[in-house]
Amino acid sequence: MYRTEDIVAEYGVTKEDLNRFMESSSISMVNEEGEISEKDFQLVLQFIENKEDRIREKLKGEVADYENRGRRITIFQDDVISFLEKIPSNSVDIITTDPAYSGMNNKLNLGKGRIVGKYSEKGKENGKWFSEFEDSEENYTRFLNECKRVLKKSTGHIYIMFDSYSLLSLGNIVRNYFDVKNLITWDKVNIGMGHYFRRRHEYIVFATNGNTRKIRNRKFPDVWRFKRIHNSAYPTQKPVEVFQAMIHASAEDGFTVCDPFLGSGSSAIAAIKNNCNFIGCDISNKSIEVSTSRIEEFLKNSKDILQKKSMAVEEKKFWE
Repeated sequence: MYRTEDIVAEYGVTKEDLNRFMESSSISMVNEEGEISEKDFQLVLQFIENKEDRIREKLKGEVADYENRGRRITIFQDDVISFLEKIPSNSVDIITTDPAYSGMNNKLNLGKGRIVGKYSEKGKENGKWFSEFEDSEENYTRFLNECKRVLKKSTGHIYIMFDSYSLLSLGNIVRNYFDVKNLITWDKVNIGMGHYFRRRHEYIVFATNGNTRKIRNRKFPDVWRFKRIHNSAYPTQKPVEVFQAMIHASAEDGFTVCDPFLGSGSSAIAAIKNNCNFIGCDISNKSIEVSTSRIEEFLKNSKDILQKKSMAVEEKKFWE
C-alpha cells in the first residue's frame, strides 16, 4: 500500500494536484490511513512524471540568469546543493555533469603538473577555484543524495565525470545511491600534463536510478575518443561530443537534462542538439557569462562560438 502523504513528500507533487488527479481518475483510499493500492500508485506515478512544467512551477519564485522558454532552457547562478534542493523530486530524466576536481588540484599543486588554471591566480573566488563545491566525501554524499531525489525513478540515467584521483577517492560512493552500469573511458587522444605518467584520459560513471531502462542501442563502446580542447575560453572546457554521447545514448525527444556544474555550457549545447529540455547552474560569474552567450548564439545561428570544429576522431558517429 502507498500513503498519499508519503507520495506528496517524496515526489514533490502538491496535495491539491494529487487529490485532483485521484478524483478525476476515480482513485479512492483503501483505508483510513490514506493508503492507495499498488495498481493505483502506478497511475499516480505516471501522472507525476508526465505533468508538464513541474520544474518551472517549483522555480517560478527564482529569477533565472538565462531562460529561453521556447526551447525550454533555464540556467541559474547558484551553489550546486542549493540549486538541486530547489528542483522538484522525480522531475529530471538525465543528469550529465562534470564536477569540480578540487581534490586533485589540492593534492597536485605542482607547478607544471597542475591540473586546472594557474595556481598563482588562486584566491579569485574565496581562495579556491571551485568555491562552491570541494569534492570531499561529505559534499559528494549530499550531492548524490539530491541527484537521486530529483532523478526520475522510471527513466533516470546519470553520468558523472571523474579524473583518476577523484574516481579512486569518491567514485565508490556513487554505488550507495545508484545502480552503476558502466565505467566509460574518455580518451583525449592528445597527451596532457602529468607529474609522473602524463594524462590522456578521464572517466565517466554511468548509472541508473534503480530502473532497468536501456540506452538507445548496443553500438556504444566504453572508450570514447574525442580530442581535448586546448586554449579554451573556460577552464576545463569539455568537448560537446562527450556530452552528446551521454545524452544521445539515454535521451528521447523532450527529455529534461540537468547539469548542476554547467561550466562552459557544453552539456547545454549537446542537449539542444538532441532536442531535449535543459536546466543547469554554476556558481561562477564567468560560467554564466560564457555559457549564456554560447547558447544564445547557437540557438540563433547554429554556431558554437567556443568549439569551432568537431573533436571526434572516430569515423562511426555513435554519439549522433
